[in-house]
Amino acid sequence: MAKILLVEDNEMNRDMLSRRLERKGYQVVIAADGSQALTLTVTELPDLILMDMSLPVLDGWEVTRRLKATGDTRKIPVIGLSAHAMAGDREKGLAAGCDDYDTKPVEFDRLLKKIETCLSSKK
Repeated sequence: MAKILLVEDNEMNRDMLSRRLERKGYQVVIAADGSQALTLTVTELPDLILMDMSLPVLDGWEVTRRLKATGDTRKIPVIGLSAHAMAGDREKGLAAGCDDYDTKPVEFDRLLKKIETCLSSKK
């Protein structure tokens, strides 16, 4: 069972997404801000991170940059999630170190395919 760190500050989004992922057989660990995300990534070593890019404390852009700059966490795939579907955001996410990028509201089946692709390429 793959472990996913879900980094999301919106309680409703966290609840909905974590329940759907658990029903698909994933173990879900939750962080509500960027600082928690850094700590939990090191202590939990998830197989994949779903990273909201607009977070309190440290935003998802900075958290991703830090994780990708560190040996122990560099290889963990990160899928950036953002409600801001502005032109260039996907490129900005990839430049920050995200392995993929998706928009909110989440289209679950599309996100699931991205998760599966990232996890299979990690092996």
